[in-house]
Amino acid sequence: MFIDSHCHLDRLELDKLGMDLPAVLAAAKTAQVSHMLCVSVSLQEFPAMAALVKGYPQISVSCGEHPLHQQLGFSQDDLLRLCQSSSVVAVGETGLDYFYSPDNKTTQQAAFAAHIAVARQLKKPLIVHTRDARQDTLGLLRSEQAQDCGGVLHCFTEDWDTAKAALDLGFYISFSGIMTFRNADALREVVRQVPSDRLLIETDSPYLAPVPYRGKTNQPAYVAAVAAAIARERQVGIELLAEQTSQNFRRLFPLANA
Repeated sequence: MFIDSHCHLDRLELDKLGMDLPAVLAAAKTAQVSHMLCVSVSLQEFPAMAALVKGYPQISVSCGEHPLHQQLGFSQDDLLRLCQSSSVVAVGETGLDYFYSPDNKTTQQAAFAAHIAVARQLKKPLIVHTRDARQDTLGLLRSEQAQDCGGVLHCFTEDWDTAKAALDLGFYISFSGIMTFRNADALREVVRQVPSDRLLIETDSPYLAPVPYRGKTNQPAYVAAVAAAIARERQVGIELLAEQTSQNFRRLFPLANA
């Protein structure tokens, strides 16, 4: 059975899929996806996200503010209050994105440091987004002692040196459908090198649908295609890959009912 370690069920355009949420979850079950982590990108939207998935034991939630969703201002006190809930299994997603938003680096860095502080205080893992910011991302993880809480670099697209630095801090590496794309040869090289006990799989749905679904709205069922592609690259059986990544998820997110 597979676990989708990162998805955004509240952002699915269900009309495009021609499905409602129960149908999405049924499709995931058919694809042998036993659990999924629905990841927050906005503190303001978190209550609605949590309400949407409440009552589905196969879904866990995180709480945080994405670096591209800080237009309304970020409150560390609000983050701490929301993340204290026993239903919140992780802090994030957080991190740095200089590709889409290079003009507010200082604001992003302050929010990222605040997320790390909350994660350390609550002893909950971090979910980290990084794009065009690898040096500052790693620098803040080190300076703010993120190794105390651990976490994952999700939807990984960086090089092996970046992965190795994160692994040295005790972090996990999660791969999405991007690794199936035609121009992702360098990323597939990283896929082959990450230790089996630090590897996670995800969809990041509704974004980044893997081959052969590229161009369609992504959904948790498609994590099976990500897993199959990774298994081929690593030359292991799909059952072993599913077992390893599911065990890794449970180890990193012990509060998840997975």
